[in-house]
Amino acid sequence: MNEENVFHDWLVDHLGASFSRQYTSVRVNREGEKKNEYQGCYPDIILENHGMVMGIVEVETENTVTAEKAEVWKTEASLGVKLVIMAPQAMRAKLMPLLWDAGIAANVAVGSYELRISMP
Repeated sequence: MNEENVFHDWLVDHLGASFSRQYTSVRVNREGEKKNEYQGCYPDIILENHGMVMGIVEVETENTVTAEKAEVWKTEASLGVKLVIMAPQAMRAKLMPLLWDAGIAANVAVGSYELRISMP
């Protein structure tokens, strides 16, 4: 497992814990896992309230904001629940054209994250 996958899985776990305050059930799929399915898809996070899926979340890294991944997002955006894409702040300029090209920019919520380390 490379560093990017470790970071991805850490962020999925962190967001899952944060979302657990707002939703009655939060199911996660770490990198490469297919444990939790929603309508044939395996998003990183599935958000539920009282047995009803309210949204799905995809956590992206610098190397996963691609045209190929945009096809996955397009499928997930058509499932009838809110799709949230969490991507690095530095990748927003690349992410938005991919969403427009896939025809889903208006149907997807985009969040971003940034990792900062300050050393003395």
